[in-house]
Amino acid sequence: MNASLWFDAFSMVFNIVGMVMGVGGLLLAQRSQRRWPGYTITGLGFVIATLPFWYQLLASMAGAE
Repeated sequence: MNASLWFDAFSMVFNIVGMVMGVGGLLLAQRSQRRWPGYTITGLGFVIATLPFWYQLLASMAGAE
């Protein structure tokens, strides 16, 4: 299996894990004195959730040349 098929198969997993990390990070930032760890976890969750989109975008740009 190539990487494209793996990303298609696990795109829902990436989205769910990213959303859970985002909500958890925001809850952590809301409840703690130091907010940067929560915001960092939220940003990382966003990157994980959008990873399939970015892969498809970059793959289509590389194939267009």
